Amino acid sequence: MTQATNSVITDEMRAAIGVEGPQAVLEVEKTNCRMFARSVGHKDPVFFDEAAAKARGYRGIVAPPGFLGTPIFNPASGSGGAPGEMGGRGYSVPYKRVLNGGTDYEYFPEADVICAGDTITARTKISGFEESEGSLGPMLITRRETTYTNQHGKVVAKMYGTLIQY
Repeated sequence: MTQATNSVITDEMRAAIGVEGPQAVLEVEKTNCRMFARSVGHKDPVFFDEAAAKARGYRGIVAPPGFLGTPIFNPASGSGGAPGEMGGRGYSVPYKRVLNGGTDYEYFPEADVICAGDTITARTKISGFEESEGSLGPMLITRRETTYTNQHGKVVAKMYGTLIQY
């Protein structure tokens, strides 16, 4: 298969679709749950008060929607270990501007609610590339999917992200 004329999507990029990148390990900690909940304006005590969370049947402070843990930093690895860090995986794209095209989360109610003390493993894969023409010229749209699995091997969430380069 050869790439289309003037396409920035290479055969190497096409071959990477659906291939999972390296895993990232995230810790869900009380302080980080509280900080995230506060920063986005949550008021429910289950995000702040362990006794209130336990009184409502949770194992501990609940991770607020959109917070799936903090990457465990290992300076020896040379990366912060954040899920999706593989982003463009070093592909040569001629566009200099980058825009977050949106992020959606899907939570799985049959899995455990994410609480402080959990360890989450995240794996990201590119789910597709698309080229489009915008008002400022050509664009490359990259879609990514990250799967979050808890310490018991249950998928607790998925994140679908769109990156626009133009």
